[in-house]
Amino acid sequence: MTSSVDLSENAPTTKDPQSYRIAVIDLGSNTARLVVINAIPGYSYRLEDVVREVVRLRQGMTKKGLGEEALARGLSTLRLFKRFCDSTRVDTILAVATSAVREAANRQEFVEQVQREVGLSLRVLDGEREAYYGTIGVLNEVGLLEGFVLDIGGGSVQVSEVREGQFHKGQSLTLGALALTERFVHSDPIKNAELEAARAEIERQLDTVPWLGKAKECEPLIGMGGTIRNLARIEGERQGYPLNTLHGFTLSRAAVEESIGIFRELPLAERQKIRGLRSDRADIILAGALVLAAIMDRMACEELTISVNGLREGVFFERFWQHLPYPVIPDVRRFSVLNLARNYRYQKLHSNHVRFLAGRLFEQLASLHGYGPAERELLDAAALLHDLGRIISYGSHHRHSQTLIEHNGLPGFSPREIALIALLARYHRKGDPDIADYDLLLNDDDLVLLTRLSAILRLAESLERGRNVAVDDVIVTWGDDYLRLTLITDEYPAVELWQTERNSVPLVEAAFKRHVQLDSVVAPSKWPQGE
Repeated sequence: MTSSVDLSENAPTTKDPQSYRIAVIDLGSNTARLVVINAIPGYSYRLEDVVREVVRLRQGMTKKGLGEEALARGLSTLRLFKRFCDSTRVDTILAVATSAVREAANRQEFVEQVQREVGLSLRVLDGEREAYYGTIGVLNEVGLLEGFVLDIGGGSVQVSEVREGQFHKGQSLTLGALALTERFVHSDPIKNAELEAARAEIERQLDTVPWLGKAKECEPLIGMGGTIRNLARIEGERQGYPLNTLHGFTLSRAAVEESIGIFRELPLAERQKIRGLRSDRADIILAGALVLAAIMDRMACEELTISVNGLREGVFFERFWQHLPYPVIPDVRRFSVLNLARNYRYQKLHSNHVRFLAGRLFEQLASLHGYGPAERELLDAAALLHDLGRIISYGSHHRHSQTLIEHNGLPGFSPREIALIALLARYHRKGDPDIADYDLLLNDDDLVLLTRLSAILRLAESLERGRNVAVDDVIVTWGDDYLRLTLITDEYPAVELWQTERNSVPLVEAAFKRHVQLDSVVAPSKWPQGE
């Protein structure tokens, strides 16, 4: 989205010469994807476009390599992607191929043909490198320190171990949803014998990963890739999940088993009608779900967390964070808030002062609200993001801010936290806080939290109503029935007192059950002259 008004207050814009458009092409066994990301190195990035095409490279694959029809589909798709990049003026193209090309006997001929006919340099990733890139993508979204990352693709599965916030090791198995389906599923719906044969092969290959499932209890497990995302979408539809992003979604083992039971009973035509499932994945989704269930069982995990990021984002982050010792931002949560704010050209000076005032109010009211660093971080994020909606229009910008936060998500934050931050932005201006839109994620205690933090944020916004840092600080004192706010200013803050009285006091009084008294260290007029 764009605006004719520059709201950035000296922040770089998408037209800044430092901005680059980077395309990442991922030629997978089942699907080829192109993503275009606009990036200012080390400052901000945003997804601008996605192109997806089903290529089914493994179909017809023999000992001689990729079949003629698959080669033609692959070349045609890459040619299309290249033309798209040229026409949209992409600065850099990073193209990689995974399982199907990696395992093909004629891969070198294919790579050379792509270079010759399409003009693309196609890098074929080995299994561990594929696992590495997927993990880098995840670590820049989830902030995982210890645990495992699982990617179920069309041709292969990558299982990676994360230690101390970095990729430790990974292994690739030929257990992709398409590869398993082609080998074992020949009936519609699947026969029991085919199902058991597929399960036996899954267990056989998992036995070759000695470090998998050695922990006495489940460590954090992060899932990515098309199969896992589709399973999460199906469960999200069942639940009536309120957010528009799967980032941080929790997929339970029970939900996976429920889906397996449905898939194995329904013919393809009926599976294609399942809400949340892409119709072009309906023929291979069962095999992928069997792999996921087997790995969760082996690791004794009752749930996994969804990452929207994956291999393509990992390839991008290697370029984006190339100036760091390791291509993962140390504080994912903090950067995700700044990245969203910068993408929508937040008013940096105003937002930072609202954040400062909200923090001062939060600290001084701690004995009344009883919250700590976790809640302070939510308030901090909402203070920076509360005015994002102004890039759409000033009218109802509080609602637009909520929408932008909800649709974009915030890497590093849980769905509950994203919902609370979105609602804080929604109620920073007016209205009685309500959690009805996110009742699947929030509870009555969260409503109390939302009400108190909204009161603080709305008050901070009112104290910065003139957008000129007129209020340097605020001193809070209270008794059993009153809450006194004394404003520290250089001049009498007439605008800020007026806005606070009319717009913020009612919610503050409701949240903290005290009558609000407002005053300023600066008098409203000159002292009368003495005789």
